[in-house]
Amino acid sequence: MPKKRLVSLRCPSCRKIVLAKDPDFPFCSDRCRLIDLGKWASGAYVITAPLNDPEDDNPTYSNGPNQEPD
Repeated sequence: MPKKRLVSLRCPSCRKIVLAKDPDFPFCSDRCRLIDLGKWASGAYVITAPLNDPEDDNPTYSNGPNQEPD
C-alpha cells in the first residue's frame, strides 16, 4: 500500500518546517504570520518589475482596447 506524501514547506519568516495540515500554514505560528504582515505593511517587500496587463499586449487593437482596429 503506498504511503501518503506529506506536503511541507519552510516558514517564510523563521524557516522552520511546516506541514500543510498545520493551522497556521504556510507559517509556523501566528507570530511569524504577523511578522510577515508587518514587512508587507512597512514596504519591506516590494514588486520590483512592473506587471504586464494582458489587455495592453492585445495585437488586435493598435489604438487602444476601446477603439476599432485600423
